[in-house]
Amino acid sequence: MIRRIAKLARAAPVLALSILAAVCLATAGHAQDSGARRKVIIDQDAMGPASSDLQSILMLLQAPDVEVLGITVPSGDGWRDEEMSHTLRLLEIAGRTDVGVYPGAVFPLVNTEQRTKVWEQLYGKLVYKGAWADTWPAGTTGRPSPYHSDPYLVPPSPLGEPKIEPRTETAAAFLVRKVHEFPGQITIIAAGPLTDIALAARLDPQFSSLAKELVFMGGSFNPVAADNAFANEYQNAPRLEFNMRWDPEAASIVLHEPWKKITQIPVDPTTKTYFKPEYFQQIAHGRAPFWASSAGPSPCGTSWPWPSGSIRRS
Repeated sequence: MIRRIAKLARAAPVLALSILAAVCLATAGHAQDSGARRKVIIDQDAMGPASSDLQSILMLLQAPDVEVLGITVPSGDGWRDEEMSHTLRLLEIAGRTDVGVYPGAVFPLVNTEQRTKVWEQLYGKLVYKGAWADTWPAGTTGRPSPYHSDPYLVPPSPLGEPKIEPRTETAAAFLVRKVHEFPGQITIIAAGPLTDIALAARLDPQFSSLAKELVFMGGSFNPVAADNAFANEYQNAPRLEFNMRWDPEAASIVLHEPWKKITQIPVDPTTKTYFKPEYFQQIAHGRAPFWASSAGPSPCGTSWPWPSGSIRRS
């Protein structure tokens, strides 16, 4: 069953991906077995630093009733290797290097940058294209790093480079292994494109049926663009929500799988809800080691200065 989460905008303003984590935390208390923590795998295209992607990861890492088994990272908002680097550095700052980061898909199953350009020639310009965004949406603070077409290029981060490394096991293999290790116990939280989840489903036909629940962010029930820069991508193409559009074949595979339960967080409330500037100021005054670094000013990027130079992971 897909739950329609249409009333979230009534709550206090939060970041788009923080809504996803908050919904998961809110439902966690209803699914505890004898007080055991809820086992979660996070699948996140973790643009960073100080982004809503990483803030949502922190919410789950800090939740006392959630056990994060690992974080799988596909390309989407940015390229996979750069996103993994930000995630690893976040775990170091948060003191959670016990959580493994697993490399996901670098590219969508079928979609490509060239296919996207052809689509634009036929149907009109897309405002936001994630890792393929050669221009950044107007009205936001700007993209974290300059556009580049090299998926293995990792620009330097103002928070420093991580000393820990990602795990060698692929995201799909990790996902399959864990649902077999804990059958019926794992909630998969997919906050980016569904490529990793689709690959796991094709790798093992039992995968989806062994999971407890899929929670994913994507799609739309009522595609009316909100009146803010963050929602500009839906003005001309309201049904082309980015997570679904980046890899539509993966989305089709995943949503036709026999999951026990699916919870969908559509784009409708997420583009209408913002973290107020004063909330960021409050977070920055916190005592936890990661609070200052997580207090980014925008749900659509960051105002961190980016130094020159870069490294390339191959």
